[in-house]
Amino acid sequence: MKRKQIIAALGGIGIAVCAVFLLSADHIDAPEVAGTKSDIADFFAFEGDNPNNTVFIATVQGPLASGQQTTNAVFDEDVVIEFNIDNTGDFVEDLVIQAIKRGDSMYFFGPAAPAETGLESTINTFAARTAVKISTGEEVEVTTDNSLKVYAGPRRDPFYFDFNRFNLVVSGQVAPEGFLPPGEASDFFQDLNVLSVAVEVPNSMLGTAPVHVAVAAELLPPGSLPNAYNVWVSTKRRIN
Repeated sequence: MKRKQIIAALGGIGIAVCAVFLLSADHIDAPEVAGTKSDIADFFAFEGDNPNNTVFIATVQGPLASGQQTTNAVFDEDVVIEFNIDNTGDFVEDLVIQAIKRGDSMYFFGPAAPAETGLESTINTFAARTAVKISTGEEVEVTTDNSLKVYAGPRRDPFYFDFNRFNLVVSGQVAPEGFLPPGEASDFFQDLNVLSVAVEVPNSMLGTAPVHVAVAAELLPPGSLPNAYNVWVSTKRRIN
């Protein structure tokens, strides 16, 4: 595989804190990439079943119609999905895990130090490589290799949102406080799918998580926050 220069298309940002579940959602509302194969829907980061591991999940191309599996919605071989990890607290990626499709498989590289930071990246083919066959709705493939556990394929969209009610609120057809309580709300995404990429990695491969200081010290005194990696996901498209 050749090293390829690529440029960022979209990024979702968040902080992963030990024992805390992180979700960042952004469905089809980024003008430059909405409806494309580089459009990020969700980003998750959380502690694994093994508390010494961290799980990263990115979903793209959502929402897809129920039953629309990889036959009609496929990962793009010109788009790399990149999990970025800052372990020094300066909000610049120190390590990246890169995932890119080749044939019927998703290849993962890293975690490793990036060749460059920011909008441009180079696929780090010199880093440890792990691959998994892309799953379909009927066949689920998970690979454990090089201390990583990885998956790529369609999954039910995990986002919960009463989108129809939201449209009524923003259009002024109901009052701003007119959202329904959970027992009455309708989950627009219940039967919709996304394409997902998941990787579980030992924290020992991510370095030491930086210390975070609470903004409101009177509410969270010094030392009350656990060390945490700053993490975000981006998609980047090949330009040459």
